[in-house]
Amino acid sequence: MTHHPHLHCIVPGGGFSPDSRRWIACRPGFFLPVRVLSRLFRRLVLEQLALAHAAGQLAFFCDHAGLTDPQAFKRFLAPLREQEWVVYAKRPFAGPEAVLAYLARYTHRVAIANSRLLRLDETGVTFRWKDYRLEGRTRHKTMTLPAPEFIRRFLLHVLPAGFHRIRHYGFLANARRVANVAQARALIAEPQPPAVTDTDPTISEPPRASPPPCPHCGGIMAVIETFLPGSQPRAPPSGLAALAIAS
Repeated sequence: MTHHPHLHCIVPGGGFSPDSRRWIACRPGFFLPVRVLSRLFRRLVLEQLALAHAAGQLAFFCDHAGLTDPQAFKRFLAPLREQEWVVYAKRPFAGPEAVLAYLARYTHRVAIANSRLLRLDETGVTFRWKDYRLEGRTRHKTMTLPAPEFIRRFLLHVLPAGFHRIRHYGFLANARRVANVAQARALIAEPQPPAVTDTDPTISEPPRASPPPCPHCGGIMAVIETFLPGSQPRAPPSGLAALAIAS
């Protein structure tokens, strides 16, 4: 099987009427047509398997060696076309804003940040990684891979030829996106966001993200010192910072 990056789609909750004079919103409480998605996914997967088999791209071994025969493989796929497939879909826990924030980070960064690369020597490439199965300080670990293996894993995140990281379809297509979004806002009576230009004197530095709450007490955490990876703090904190940590 060939590795491809995950595909994420944002679908608007409505669209224009055929004459483009009305905005037709989806039904209240409607999320996704799960049954339609499951059958579409089933058809696409089975079609691609059949094409891969016809092109000689599948290999079978041991008890499944007989599936090399086209008729045997066709009989093998037949019952799968009748079974109901399951598409796992549910609403995001933190709402749509959290999804958009995640996608913004996902689509505008590389496979690994430079800050996670620790060293390159004769043993390989050493980098930091996060074990999400653990909590606390033990979650952050280091790994060393031979340079060819590190490059192989890195290239798994490179888009195949002909793919684009972000594509827009429908009324969000680049050709008429600005006009369509303005029309959609007018039809649903949503005010236009204020235009922002680089020469606007009221523009100030974007607000910095607030630090995460303390995982133990839920209080506000404050940055008392920043030091480079692998180095040690200059001295123990003092004063209010020490009291905050002790609490």
